[in-house]
Formats: sequence, structure tokens, C-alpha cells
Amino acid sequence: MIICHSNVSWTSLLVLTLVILLAMSSDAGEKYVSVDFEVFGNVQGVCFRMYTEAEAKKLGVTGWVKNTRQGTVVGQVQGHPEKVKEMKYWLSQVGSPSSGIHRAQFTNEKPISKLEIHGFGTRY
Repeated sequence: MIICHSNVSWTSLLVLTLVILLAMSSDAGEKYVSVDFEVFGNVQGVCFRMYTEAEAKKLGVTGWVKNTRQGTVVGQVQGHPEKVKEMKYWLSQVGSPSSGIHRAQFTNEKPISKLEIHGFGTRY
């Protein structure tokens, strides 16, 4: 009986340790990142905003996209760091099928504790 009691104590200790580790890892996983972007090239009149919105929704990031008077596309993306990284790659290397991206500039990248924008949309 003492052996069983000892096993229960070790089991309890193991469970407690696992709970603590899971709590620590979920805290780290709950951090988000926000980044502003501007895409240069042939990015207007080629459905770039529509494809950007579709890609953002596919990746599960939030934010917005907008054409500028200077012929660029600007916006903001928020989400889990790995998903934002994928979106940055898409914005700088892929784009819409008819677009011609010369370069993409990313600024104001910062960690955020919660998403400040819900959903992803086109602004006018």
C-alpha cells in the first residue's frame, strides 16, 4: 500500500509538472505580431487586394489592405508570428497572378498581446 501511495505522489508530481509546462507553452503561443506593409510594382488593377484578402483569410491572419494614390498597396497584418511570416512572403514574392511585385517594405513590426483588428478587409 505504501508503494501505491508513493506512485500516486509521483504521478501527481508528474501531472503537476506537465500542467505547468503546458501553461508556459500556451502563454508563449498566445503572443501575436503586427506589421505594416507597402508593396511596390504592378499591384493595382490586377486584383492584388482581392487576392491579398483571400490569402490572409486562408492563413488566419487579420488586418486590412488598401490602394494608394502613388500606385502602391499598403496595409497591416496581425496574427501568430509564423502565419504573419507566411503572409509577408506571399506579399513580397507571390501576389496576385497578374501582379508584378518589385519590392515589399515591412515596417513597425512589433509583438502584441492580443489582436487589435478582427477579420481582414479591403479599405477604400
